[in-house]
Amino acid sequence: MKNRHLESPLVAIFNRKPQDANFSVERLFKDIVKAFPPNLIYNSYTSKFKSRGFWSRLYNTVEAFCKQGDVNHITGDVHYLCYLMSKNKTLLTILDCGNLKRLNGIRRTIFYFLWFWLPVKKVAMITVISESTKKELLQYVRCDERKIRVIPCCISDDFKPSPKAFNSSNPVLLQIGTAYNKNLPKVAEAISGIPCHLRIIGKLSEEQISQLLAFDISYSSVSNLTDLEIIDEYIKCDALIFASTYEGFGMPIVEANITGRPVVTSNILSMPEVAGNAACLVDPYDAEDIRKGVLKIFSDEDYRKTLVANGYQNARRFKPAIVAEQYVELYKEVYLLSMHSK
Repeated sequence: MKNRHLESPLVAIFNRKPQDANFSVERLFKDIVKAFPPNLIYNSYTSKFKSRGFWSRLYNTVEAFCKQGDVNHITGDVHYLCYLMSKNKTLLTILDCGNLKRLNGIRRTIFYFLWFWLPVKKVAMITVISESTKKELLQYVRCDERKIRVIPCCISDDFKPSPKAFNSSNPVLLQIGTAYNKNLPKVAEAISGIPCHLRIIGKLSEEQISQLLAFDISYSSVSNLTDLEIIDEYIKCDALIFASTYEGFGMPIVEANITGRPVVTSNILSMPEVAGNAACLVDPYDAEDIRKGVLKIFSDEDYRKTLVANGYQNARRFKPAIVAEQYVELYKEVYLLSMHSK
């Protein structure tokens, strides 16, 4: 345990045990914690068990209760860890409300109660990663909106500008993710007949492979990459296609921005907020609109250069030190509120 000064609260940071082939939450807060100022006193904990089944979750909840600090920060996905914690000392990060859209019936009702309604009641403050997520959360859960603060994701310092001559004869178009919301079938439809190579990060289903073949797409795919391998994929590509139908944030936009690659992304939810003026915005439900965006990126050199220049500027908003300082200020606020409530 770090040395503790009486005037400095001890912050306990709680992380889920990583899920198989899904490390987005862990990557985000690893970079934030690395950027904390040296005078912040904190301990970081990872749940012993994956968030599956009643007994594993019960153990994780009791373990978290026993490791509380002066301020507790649950970093996402394991919202139930707050059940036994001191409400006035606890901060919860909610990354998105995607599962509420996917689930139906009794499963959705149970999930809503245990992951949203009850945790919102059991914590002092909530952070979300975009204004879009804040608006969405307030549609599902009634609470004072001042309780919800927007603190964005940060871009890892491992990502660096990497200028590259655009391959106009056969550009490599990078697609990050193959989940339902990543909209791969619509992307395949949109780029059919356009001379390019689609590089896909993520495991493809048989149905997705059939769709790619049906649209005669030149493609390759890879999955289970390390962080450095993912960075290398950005470096080798010519542009990013990220026409997602649902995102709480949209980290690939910023990752492509800082690398120096033009971006085509969706004009809905959090993506315009994250992209600013550093992406070509398209309707993800309209293949023809996606196609127009890709063709504009490919054919208009001045437009590409403008997007790349804007991307470098846009990425500065999401530097780890800037995001970490926002969390530090909120920790101080939660600590003062907990002291006044005694």
